[in-house]
Amino acid sequence: MDPFREIGKTLLVIGAVLVGLGVLLLSGAKLPYRIGRLPGDIVIQGRNGSFYFPIVTCIVVSVLFTLLMWILNLFRR
Repeated sequence: MDPFREIGKTLLVIGAVLVGLGVLLLSGAKLPYRIGRLPGDIVIQGRNGSFYFPIVTCIVVSVLFTLLMWILNLFRR
């Protein structure tokens, strides 16, 4: 296998991911749900402070990262 071809494939995938993230960040305010404030995230507000744990956001990011790694692994074969 040609190493330059593999590097080219990897760079194309990374570029596509960066473009996707850029579009998401540019249109993030127009989305119905904002990343970090998804339904299911735990928010507890008291008189003296607040606690925020984005559990659903963590799950979504984990699934997306797993899919990205799976796709990258397909290109490496």
